[in-house]
Amino acid sequence: MKNLKIFNTIIFCVILFFALPKFNIVYAQSPNIAIDNYDDLVNLSSPKISPDGSKILIISRKVNIDENKYYNTLWLIDINEKDATSLTYNRPLVSQPEWSPKGDYISFLAKGENNKKQIFKLAVNGGEAQQVTFSNEGVMMYKWSPNGQLFAYLQKDYKQNKNINPYNKSFEVGFDWYLAEEVARPSHIWICSANADNGYQLTTGESGFSSLLGNFEWSPDSKEIVFVQQPRPHSAEFLNSTLQVINIETKAITILDNGPGAPAEPSFTKDGMVLYSKAIGGKPGFNAYGLFLVNRKGKNIKFISQNIDRNIIDHIWFPNNDFITGAPDGTSVSLWRGSLNGVFEKLDTKNITPSIGRTVKPLLNHLDVGTSGEIVFIGSTSQKASELYFMKNSKSTPERITSFNESFSQLNLGKADSIDWKTEDGFNANGIITYPPGFSLNKKHPLVLYIHGGPMGFSSQSFNFFAQALAAQGWVVFEPNYRGSNNLGNAYQSAVINDAGEGPGRDVMVGIDSIKKMGFIDEDKIAVSGWSYGGFMTVWLTSHYQDWKVAVAGAAVTDWFDWYNMADLNKWAGLGLGGSPWLNNNAEKYRRQSPITYAHQIKTPTLIMSNTLDPRVSVSQSYKLFHNLKDNGIETKFIAYPISGHFPQDPVHTKDVYKRWIEWIKTHL
Repeated sequence: MKNLKIFNTIIFCVILFFALPKFNIVYAQSPNIAIDNYDDLVNLSSPKISPDGSKILIISRKVNIDENKYYNTLWLIDINEKDATSLTYNRPLVSQPEWSPKGDYISFLAKGENNKKQIFKLAVNGGEAQQVTFSNEGVMMYKWSPNGQLFAYLQKDYKQNKNINPYNKSFEVGFDWYLAEEVARPSHIWICSANADNGYQLTTGESGFSSLLGNFEWSPDSKEIVFVQQPRPHSAEFLNSTLQVINIETKAITILDNGPGAPAEPSFTKDGMVLYSKAIGGKPGFNAYGLFLVNRKGKNIKFISQNIDRNIIDHIWFPNNDFITGAPDGTSVSLWRGSLNGVFEKLDTKNITPSIGRTVKPLLNHLDVGTSGEIVFIGSTSQKASELYFMKNSKSTPERITSFNESFSQLNLGKADSIDWKTEDGFNANGIITYPPGFSLNKKHPLVLYIHGGPMGFSSQSFNFFAQALAAQGWVVFEPNYRGSNNLGNAYQSAVINDAGEGPGRDVMVGIDSIKKMGFIDEDKIAVSGWSYGGFMTVWLTSHYQDWKVAVAGAAVTDWFDWYNMADLNKWAGLGLGGSPWLNNNAEKYRRQSPITYAHQIKTPTLIMSNTLDPRVSVSQSYKLFHNLKDNGIETKFIAYPISGHFPQDPVHTKDVYKRWIEWIKTHL
């Protein structure tokens, strides 16, 4: 981009409560982003600093469109030279890189001889990678012991056919999704030496590791492991999880926290206490998570992050007893340096938004701290795709040290800015506006809502490929953070309890009114769209308000009865809806808060999309919406993908979703 000129008219655009960003004229030789640019997008994860602080391991993931797969590569990056060397060849599923405590080995997960994921280790001074484990079921995650002598790793229990007749495939159903085809199996921790021998199973029984809640960690003396256990292996049993410590020799277990609150992401302090997260009000997801400290006997649990009213799920230790943590914060992600006495200091990341996940391991997969206090994190801005950043210490300025996504800087991207407004009942809400390239204040633009899922997700000023692709069509894109979003504190996040649609719907409509007052929206051309809870919000809004030109509802929650009885997290929905629908008069709450109840009021042409093997939102909910709209004479199209996952896990179907989404809106605006 060159010869950029600021619109002079911008100085007249501070109207009402909002200030518009500066807009630039970009010459045509810089192309707008297109769906096919998705093939060039590189996702980064798992940065790990070497013990001597000189090098970083990182995983890149990129599309291989010819094979319809994502290929991972493990890179070794020299911090000073800023050059990257590939360490893996023909290992497309490589993941979870780690340094040995002494820094003489690099370990990772990759396909082993039996095509299952196994631990491999590679000497830093060269040679071939050595396979360490030979798990029949495959290794799910692993950790080096601090003394460097052992690995702890996680695998599912072996399949066991207890039926005498091999043709009898019956099994007992628990709290799992409705298309389960076999009995749920627990996941257990195993121990083996770093030299690939003396393996044994540490935890046993029907209860097992709670994979949904993330992490396990070694004690500093390599004698114990702290982990989260759920009583039975069925997916919704995570709600009954407990925090436990186990001795690796005696297998003696101490329970540190019985819940409620679904404890998560535990680790030992330097002096043997345990720092972990759990839901502040006891309802995970519906309540924000906070950091808690407990002694080794499970006594004197202390809430230490009470001064940060944000959704704090995990942490990483500095060399002393301080730690770094992070969370969605407004329309960005903030990092804090914390101490066990509850003092927190926010880091200045210079408007770079650190990457963060939505549930387990939100920070651990995107940030690391070195033995001298160095920090590396993956981050982005609204107009610069993810790269790796380095900070010499917690007060340093982040320095970009990779250029994996440099090609996106050559594209004509839309300017993004945050917007704030007051909800009808006094909450401070916010969201993101992405303006189309070549935006002009002197013309009217269509408005497209792109609503995040969750509801405990959030939209931020980070690089958002699909928001940019929508804006490239000439549309102003609005991503509202409605109540239930996890970026504005526990009161805002928990306000969605027993108010699944009505309150969030009003929040969104007030946000739209605020944008309309800016004067550049064509009010006859407003689209609403979203996936998952974003699909829920789409159906709720089109059934309660009639100002929409077109809608896209992907994997939409339309019926809470179906969720409670058929989804993988089934019983979890009850935390936000007053409990089981089959108790007391709760069925009325489910009916009242289900968009399908009001879908006969929809007048908006609607594209419906769903995976037929979606464990999170059963495809039955999309079928109900489709028949409702058809029977009422509303224009609709239902695209089903005969694949598993809550969203397509392969690039071909991902791009197909994006293309259909855009074309449906384009046809009707």
